[in-house]
Amino acid sequence: MSKRNFRIFDAEDVSSHKSSSSCWVSRNQRVYDVTSFLPDHPGGDDIVLKHAGQDIGAVMTDKLEHEHSDSAYEMMEEFCIGRLGSDENIVDENWVATEDFHPEDTEVEKDFEKHQFIDLRKPLLRQVWEGNFSKHYYLRQIHQPRHVTDTARMFGPSYLEVFTRTKWYVVPIFWLPITAYLFLRSAFGFVMPLPSFTHDPSLPLGKLDRVTSEAFAKALVCFLLGNFIWTALEYLLHRFLFHLDDYLPDKPAFLTLHFLLHGVHHYLPMDRLRLVMPPVLFGALEWPFTRLGYILFPVAVANGIISGAFFFYVLYDCMHYALHHTRLPTYLREMKKYHLGHHYKNYELGFGVTSKFWDVVFGTYLEV
Repeated sequence: MSKRNFRIFDAEDVSSHKSSSSCWVSRNQRVYDVTSFLPDHPGGDDIVLKHAGQDIGAVMTDKLEHEHSDSAYEMMEEFCIGRLGSDENIVDENWVATEDFHPEDTEVEKDFEKHQFIDLRKPLLRQVWEGNFSKHYYLRQIHQPRHVTDTARMFGPSYLEVFTRTKWYVVPIFWLPITAYLFLRSAFGFVMPLPSFTHDPSLPLGKLDRVTSEAFAKALVCFLLGNFIWTALEYLLHRFLFHLDDYLPDKPAFLTLHFLLHGVHHYLPMDRLRLVMPPVLFGALEWPFTRLGYILFPVAVANGIISGAFFFYVLYDCMHYALHHTRLPTYLREMKKYHLGHHYKNYELGFGVTSKFWDVVFGTYLEV
């Protein structure tokens, strides 16, 4: 069996195959698909099915059950489809966050030897692509936090790697001027028709004296609506776009995409340069939503809503960074504890970062 076809499975993978149409067993950390062998088993298929989805090492050496010969073990190798990965968890559901929590640095060499998942000393994405992990094993490992002193590389080439790392202050420096510009275009649009950006990008900066207080008030209402819409998007994207675990296809390409968009954030949750979103990535994600805004609303309204959403995005990303690193006031300390609970205790609950509101509404509140 080639290295590419030799998969790494989780115990959950094996336990889910326990019928005559799909029968898997394990022994000595190796996984066997014995479905086609069931009709040929000398003792009948019912004996095998009794132990389907389980480890059969002890059963095969049990003289009372049936002690197997060396030739039986040799025959089993024909049905080997992979091996079991480590089932050891770094943290479990009983983990409790503390205000001063900081994970210990991962001993990368020992971690890789134990889990055979991803070597943090090498570029990460290619390892996910070539690792041939089952989805269950990938998800088990990706939600067990690691921490390294130096930022782990996503890509080999530096010209790609530069797009994956961002200082936190880049986010407000890049997006707040755009936010302010869109707000002014919104206010100007309530006074008179606004030429397209490509036709006259200097507007409305050159004619702000024409913008009335009533127009600013209308733009502010749209801005506040954008704030509210962002909080809903923050929750929905975090829950349904980045946590498609139940629907994630068991293919290397999809696992790699999941890792790029979100998995690396759980895997290296204290990685300072990956706690905020690079402008290129957020630009790609916001594009379809802003296009939808211009389709659904008049241009002036859309500009105001988008500026409000962008403002709350900046708040979200900076707050997300702060929740992992800084000494905080009472509310933010509580949100830090809540967010760390999402990372370390139960990643299927607690999706809110700036507030718990939508978690309460949709029943995904996390007790920490």
